[in-house]
Parts: sequence; structure tokens; C-alpha cells
Amino acid sequence: MGDVGEAVHASGVRKSYPSRTGSIVALVDVDLSIKSQEFVSILGPSGCGKSTLLMIIAGLVPATAGTVHVGGRPVVKPITDVGIVFQRDLLFDWRTVLGNVMLQAEIRKLDRKKAQARALALLEQVGLGGFSDHRPWELSGGMRQRVALCRALLHEASLLLLDEPFGALDAMTRDEMNLDLQRLWWTERRTAVFITHSIPEAIFLSDRVIVMSPRPGRVVAEIPIELPRPRTLAIRDGDVFAEYQRQIRKVIETMDVLS
Repeated sequence: MGDVGEAVHASGVRKSYPSRTGSIVALVDVDLSIKSQEFVSILGPSGCGKSTLLMIIAGLVPATAGTVHVGGRPVVKPITDVGIVFQRDLLFDWRTVLGNVMLQAEIRKLDRKKAQARALALLEQVGLGGFSDHRPWELSGGMRQRVALCRALLHEASLLLLDEPFGALDAMTRDEMNLDLQRLWWTERRTAVFITHSIPEAIFLSDRVIVMSPRPGRVVAEIPIELPRPRTLAIRDGDVFAEYQRQIRKVIETMDVLS
């Protein structure tokens, strides 16, 4: 087990799945440590086990071997002190925007009045203050993901897990969502673990970028990102940002991730 001050600590995590042709190993010997309130991105090729690792941290998928601790406690079942955002927004079209965010309050039996006030405040922060009575099918993809993000933050969980939440969005909307997420994280100061394929996105959002190898996934590099916050999109045009990109690409090319 790691230091109890760590938000997430994984040690020797391995995950394998049975198949008709034998065992498929998704993760092997994954060691990972994430500090409280840190924003960490996990970067790697498709199929390297990034999403599997996220689900193991959440307790939604059991590890085949190794241990994971969240908040100093071993993960042996689904954890409750967590908000999760997936690539698909998973909104219910028959509920309003506010109703979708409030789903967390209903499931967790939170005080409705307090939860609704927080839900409306979160929607306001992401520019959806005037859309609380709209239905998801009336919203763009980016707006839907903003709703999903608000829902994940409603119950003030200390850990936020994001599994390629912006992967299906166009470039301009993705930029806007990066700014929204950074602003919410800066305000809320939750520990965040973010899965992405985008090197610029990982650098822009993170305190640290973790690079994983092709399957079976293992951690091959950890790059601290020492850029001032809050960050604007213009920071991506700077020399320091470009150097981080070169550093990460070099790691990826060395591991034949692009092959």
C-alpha cells in the first residue's frame, strides 16, 4: 500500500481476460501513484488498457493481480466517492438537462434543495444556465458532455475519472471543453484521472502525463508538466509546450507505439 496521503495508489496491477485461444493480458505490472488534487492524464495507443485501468481504479472491474488503494483504502468493490465521465454522455433523453444532473442526487439520496442549487450553479459555470429545462436531444455534442461533467461533479466526489470524454467532438468544441474542464477542476480541486489519445490535450490539462505501452499495457514514462495555471489555448504555441510534445513523442516512438 502507498502513503495514505495519496489519492490513488496502484501496485503490480495485472488484468487478463479469458478467450477461446487463451488468456489475453490487458495490463501487466502497473504501478501508479496520484496525489490528492492532482490532474493526471494517461496517454497510450488503442487497446493498451487505459480504460481498463480506469475501471479497476473505480472498482467496476477487478484486477487479476495487484492492489489498488483510493484514499488509502483498498478497492474491493465499486467506490462511491467518485464521479465518472465517459466518451458517450449517457444522458437520458426523457429527462431535462437539470433532471439528468440531478440523477446523482436521487441515486445518492442527497438533500434535493442543496443538490439542485449546486446543479444549477455547475450548469451556469459551463455556459448552460439557460438550458436546464431543455432535453438532451436539443443539445450539441459538446453541450451534452458539459451536462455529463456537471452530473459527475454534483455529489462533490474527491476523485474524478474521465475516459476520453472529448474524443468524439470536433476540434473547436474539444478546445472549448478543455477550457471548461480546466476551469471546473481549478475551482473544485478534485483529483482527476483523464484518459486521452491526444498529446496536446494531455499536456494542456495535466500536472503529469503518464505514457503507457501497447498491450499488455504498462507505464513506460511519467512526464511532469510545469506550465503556469490557469492555461489559455495560446500556451500551445509556445516553445515549452512544443518541447513537451517532442519529449512525449520521443517516448512513444521509442516504444513503437506508433507502429
